Amino acid sequence: MLPTQTAGLLPVMAALAGNIFITVIKFTGFILTGSSAMFSEAVHTAADTGNQALLMIGIKRSQRKATSNYPYGFGQERFFWALISACGIFFLGAGVTLYRGFVSLFGHAPVATHPIGYLILGVSLVIEIFTLVYAFRALKRHTPETKFLNTLRAGDPTTLAVVYEDAVAVLGSLLAMASLALTSFTQSVVWDAVGSILIGLLLVYVAIMLIIKNREYLLEKAMPRHLEEQVLAILNADPAIEKVIDFKSAILDINTYRVKCEVEFNGTALLKEAHNYGELRAEFDNLSADYSQFIRFFTELSDRAPRLIGTKINQIEKRIKEDVPHVRHIDIEIN
Repeated sequence: MLPTQTAGLLPVMAALAGNIFITVIKFTGFILTGSSAMFSEAVHTAADTGNQALLMIGIKRSQRKATSNYPYGFGQERFFWALISACGIFFLGAGVTLYRGFVSLFGHAPVATHPIGYLILGVSLVIEIFTLVYAFRALKRHTPETKFLNTLRAGDPTTLAVVYEDAVAVLGSLLAMASLALTSFTQSVVWDAVGSILIGLLLVYVAIMLIIKNREYLLEKAMPRHLEEQVLAILNADPAIEKVIDFKSAILDINTYRVKCEVEFNGTALLKEAHNYGELRAEFDNLSADYSQFIRFFTELSDRAPRLIGTKINQIEKRIKEDVPHVRHIDIEIN
């Protein structure tokens, strides 16, 4: 399994390599046929290529180490660049595709039904199916026990972008093939234009879905509920914690979170855990006849209390990181 920091890297690389090749052959097909649907698919694939390059930038930049100015690291860079990519799908991919479709619909430009168009779309379809399956397997690898819809809902947005883009690419190739066939059969360019418009609408849908998802992450979406419950169970199970008053979490990167909470300590349980009452009794017997020694002991005990609490907090934080490794940073405050 790939480390969290490189999640989505291989699917994006595979899709990028495939789309560079497909873009070239689809534009070749458009030049030979003049088909609006073929042009839409060529622009669609070109936009996907540019978007996947942006996703690569986001993944690479998110791997940078934390600095004093950015103590929580750069994990959210991947969400920013994925958002830019989604906007590219909306404005470039969908915008140009819809524009070309409507121009073709009302302009009635002739379409040549060259057999090479079907061959190009067929080759593209095979490559796009391969990259789609590869991306979906990568998505499932990080959430192996999650149901299909939940995987799409909670998956890494970079890998998810590849899944959505390739799914639309597969549908787009099928639509382009169907529109070419109907145009050839009916000798009407309306079918070609309709194919282009439908491809554009698919791109609009995908772009909106990805924009919404990346917006959630950039707004520091909370960690999944089941992980939150694990952390709370650890906190509530410790005898030294009376109760958890406030609990907040936020995503830092894929499967990486930070937690902030306020707790109320149980002083009695904390003291009992840190000291043997029998030893305290012996110290009391030794000091009971000497008030100055008792004051000195009391002062030392008061000085020891903050360190005692700090040590306990460190123990709890270590236990949380061991049991819930997705939690990277923990801030426990005393109410």
